[in-house]
Amino acid sequence: MSLPSFLWDESLIQRYDLSGPRYTSYPTAVEFDQNYQERDMEAAAARSRASDRPLSLYTHLPFCAHLCYYCACNKVITKKRDKAMPYVERLLKEAAIQASLFGPDRPVNQLHWGGGTPTFLPNDVMETLMQGYGELFNLQNHSDRDYSIEIDPREVDQNTLPTLWKLGFNRISLGVQDVNPNVQKAVNRIQPRELTESILQEARRIGFRSINLDLIYGLPHQTPESFAETLEAVIDLSPDRLSVFSYAHLPDRFYPQTRIKTETLPSPQQKLIILHNTINRLLDAGYQYIGMDHFAKPDDSLAVAQRESRLRRNFQGYTTHSECDLVSLGVSAIGQTEDAYFQNNHNLPAWESAIDSGKLAITKGVNLSRDDRIRRWVIGQLICQFRLERQQFSDAWDEEFNNYFADELRQLEPMIKDRLIADNGNALQVQPAGRLLIRAICQVFDAYRKEGASQRFSRII
Repeated sequence: MSLPSFLWDESLIQRYDLSGPRYTSYPTAVEFDQNYQERDMEAAAARSRASDRPLSLYTHLPFCAHLCYYCACNKVITKKRDKAMPYVERLLKEAAIQASLFGPDRPVNQLHWGGGTPTFLPNDVMETLMQGYGELFNLQNHSDRDYSIEIDPREVDQNTLPTLWKLGFNRISLGVQDVNPNVQKAVNRIQPRELTESILQEARRIGFRSINLDLIYGLPHQTPESFAETLEAVIDLSPDRLSVFSYAHLPDRFYPQTRIKTETLPSPQQKLIILHNTINRLLDAGYQYIGMDHFAKPDDSLAVAQRESRLRRNFQGYTTHSECDLVSLGVSAIGQTEDAYFQNNHNLPAWESAIDSGKLAITKGVNLSRDDRIRRWVIGQLICQFRLERQQFSDAWDEEFNNYFADELRQLEPMIKDRLIADNGNALQVQPAGRLLIRAICQVFDAYRKEGASQRFSRII
């Protein structure tokens, strides 16, 4: 008899629900060195170019026409659409530098525009940006490419989706958050359900695949009952993927959140109920629990990649293109190679100044040691496949797992006893009760968290 894919155990949640990284990278961004230099990134790019791995191209587009009070992204709130073209012109200058460093001929198998609100850009400006990328990089048109964009349904006109399709995008993610009007009003995001539905239907008609919808639980005025209604409305839309994020109320760090009244937020216990009910309902509806906040239909590429042990994580979350080095453009964007991470300046005027002077805007990063790469591999196996094979580890790293991780295996003993993870001598297998707490399991293998969880990270649940 096979194990269920997920098991809710409130006593274990209470015990292990500490703070911890989301492991979109290892080492995590808090370990990035402020003294990392542009020449360090150039050397990493040269090593990447020599590897001839394919590329993933990420672009951060920070502009938003509306302020959502919950948002913690790096963004610029403005109604002035004429800001878009100067930013795009600088993006193309930055792209020219990076193309020369990474190599213009390597196939770009994955491309993503994030924000902010990418569809803030007028259609002709999006065309200018993608045309420029096509001249600088080896963009692909094969069916296996993964070219995606985040969409605010409120920033879509009748030509937006056809334009995106013509530009080569084949996957979209729609921000929804909640369909309840009271919740929408409280977070300053009025978005009728009919608007979302019409855009999703049009996207399907055009041919977009793997359509994702984003939801957030823990927002003001949400209750288990109201969020259940939102979930039913979303299930009726039948997206291929769903991301269900937990709202972290940190008004001291993110000023827009000061407009959310603390007393209107659901209690921690209510949030747990919402999450529990949501996971159960999505599993009942036929979605596969990918891990963390993500769900996908069984035939979606994310679910297929997980079953085939090909799933990986990067700064955009789960990805099916683990073989790609990540070239990132725009303010605050983070790039990645096999042995380095590097991040652009968070400050828009500072980023603009660097690009205008013909330089890269790198302000921090890290070169990975062999131990970093080994631990990244282990954490990636656990957080993506929920399984780690000892022989596979030995084949990949020419190390004996039990010797290399003797201390970590001792630390895992309480988790084995609590049935978060099992160890049969050949493999570590995350158990149904451990899937929700996977960040706690991964943290055991994090050399930078040896002293325990850090409050620099959000809580695991």
